[in-house]
Amino acid sequence: MPASETPAPATEPASAPAPQTTEAPAGRCDAAAAERFVGQPYTDALGEDARQASGANSLRRIEPGQAVTLDFREDRLNIELDANGTVTRVRCG
Repeated sequence: MPASETPAPATEPASAPAPQTTEAPAGRCDAAAAERFVGQPYTDALGEDARQASGANSLRRIEPGQAVTLDFREDRLNIELDANGTVTRVRCG
């Protein structure tokens, strides 16, 4: 090969695109990923599904009139319930 030519770089085989997921990355809460649980009756299983979907490390269930701390934790999903135990809001913090 003449000195002025350089070999072409080796190409790597194309990889398949990463599968799409509706879950947020673990550790940082994304409440939008858990919005689908609003309007459903709360169960422990629903809470865990919502926590996993949001990517949060922890979950706090908040019932009407319940006192809660005001500390903000970006890795916590808060699930607010009405008097009937129905999820009315999901938020991080």
